[in-house]
Formats: sequence, structure tokens, C-alpha cells
Amino acid sequence: MIPNKIAVVIPSYKVKNQILSVISRIGKEIHKIYVVDDKCPELSGEFVRKNCNDKRVEVLFNEVNQGVGGAMITGYKKAIEDEVSIVVKIDGDGQMDPHLIQYFIKPIVEGNADYTKGNRFFNLEFLKKMPKVRLFGNAGLSFVTKISSGYWDIMDPTNGYTAIHTNILRVLPLDKIDKRYFFESDMLFRLNTIRAVVFDIPMIAKYEDEKSNLKVGKILFEFPLKHLIRFSKRIFYNFVLRDFNFGSLNLIAGMILLLFGGSFGLYHWLFNYTSGQPTPTGTIMLSIVPIILGFQMLLFFVNYDMMNVPKKPIHISLDEV
Repeated sequence: MIPNKIAVVIPSYKVKNQILSVISRIGKEIHKIYVVDDKCPELSGEFVRKNCNDKRVEVLFNEVNQGVGGAMITGYKKAIEDEVSIVVKIDGDGQMDPHLIQYFIKPIVEGNADYTKGNRFFNLEFLKKMPKVRLFGNAGLSFVTKISSGYWDIMDPTNGYTAIHTNILRVLPLDKIDKRYFFESDMLFRLNTIRAVVFDIPMIAKYEDEKSNLKVGKILFEFPLKHLIRFSKRIFYNFVLRDFNFGSLNLIAGMILLLFGGSFGLYHWLFNYTSGQPTPTGTIMLSIVPIILGFQMLLFFVNYDMMNVPKKPIHISLDEV
């Protein structure tokens, strides 16, 4: 299936010095280019309007700054309105090579994926280009995102180079997706709830004199709670509400056994400690055995969850909906 239209969305916030260069390197295979001025203090949207002669370019404006996610949602809605088939997201700071777009859209065009995203961890040689702080930070975020999103086979979750079929966008709750720096991670959570297939695309990012707008403090305080909330929702949606399977049984039984063993052991340890008596061996075993069994069942659940990563693309079937 060859898409009728392919669009690129470029969130524009403090990228006035780089954005025209980014636009100029976007190939002719792209039908539309949406530049979303996210209330940029540099007035980058007006700058593009006045200085860019590419007829494919359309500048969109957010009345208030919403963050990268808010800018992308504005672009996504416009792409749906214009009946675009695939939407690619690249940043306007020049760190992402527009010539890679063909590799991002290929799995979607061929019907093998619903969503593709960049992966800077695919080749060790790629990592030499990445600052060490970002390297270790992204490695940690990758592991946490695997747990919260359910996509155990992906890396580099905060990578902003993505492509998605608009059939998928039409069934996602766009207005509920996080509008700021948690956007990419939240997208993965939302995609898993509809069982969309996600592919990693190897890439190299450039790190020059661009200044990131991301504050490390915000990640440290905001991201853990958001990941915990998404994980809880995903488990409820996939293992309780929509399906009840072998993984569900292991999860519930494991939690009950762990809770029983831990509380039983703690209660009797405190009771015997305060009374000055040794804890009987039988009591210790009644605590340890449920803990061991519960932990083993939770490992079974994790294994089941890892094997349950979506494998069948859904955007083609959504044509019939």
C-alpha cells in the first residue's frame, strides 16, 4: 500500500537559527510540511512565513505555549484534516537528518509497523556522538519506559524522530496525551493500549551548539510518577479490563502471596522481638515460602508481559472501520 500523502511536523520553539536549513533538506517525497509555532518568543513561525518559499510549508500557531507534545498534537490534527497517510515528526534544531525519513516510513508503508521511532542505541559507534549525561539518562529512561509502556523490545524512548500512520492517530485520545516532555513516553503507553506495532529505526543524532529546553529537575521529579501511573493503567487495561489470562493469574496470585508472606513475617517478627522470644522456625517458613512463590509468580508475569508485545500491525485493518 503506497500512501497518498506523507507529511512532516516540525515543532518550532527557539529554533529560528536552524529551522530553514531543516526545511531545505526535506526531500520531495514529502507532500506537506507543518511548522508549528508553539508561542515561540523568537516569532519563528512568522520568520518561516517570510523567508521560506517552499509551497509545501504551512505554518500553524498555538496561542499559548503547550510544549513539544502540544505542538505535535496541533500538527497531527491538521494532518488528519488534510487526509495525510503518514506523519513524520522531526525537530527544528537540526539534530535529526531529514534524509532518514525514507527509513522511518518504510515499515509503515510496507504494512509491518504502525509507528516507528529513532534509536540512537542500536550501534555502539553511534553512542560516541552522544554526551555522557544523555547516554546514561536515556539508558535509565529506556528501562523504566519498557516497564510502563509494555514495549520491551525498544530503546531510546525519548527519541523525538518518529513516524505514525494517521489511522492510528484517529483512534488515539490525542487531547489526553501529555503535551510536554513526557509526550514520547506517553505516546508509547497509548499505542500499547490499542495494540499498535512499534519499530525502532537506527539513527545518529547530531550534538552541536543547540541548547535543550528540557530541565533535568523536571524529569527527576515528574517522570517517575507519570511512569507509575501509566504502568498501573496499562496493567489494568490489558490484564484485567480487556483480557484475563495466565499473566493476570500470576500477577494477582504473586501479589497476594508477597503481601501475605511479608505482612505475616513482619507481624510475628515484631511480636516475638517485643516479647523477647525467638521466632519459631515454622513461623519463619510460613513467611518465606509465600514470598518466594509470590516473587516467582511475578517473574512469570513479567515474562508473559515481555512475550505479549504487539506483533500484528493494525493500521491496515482500521481502513475498514
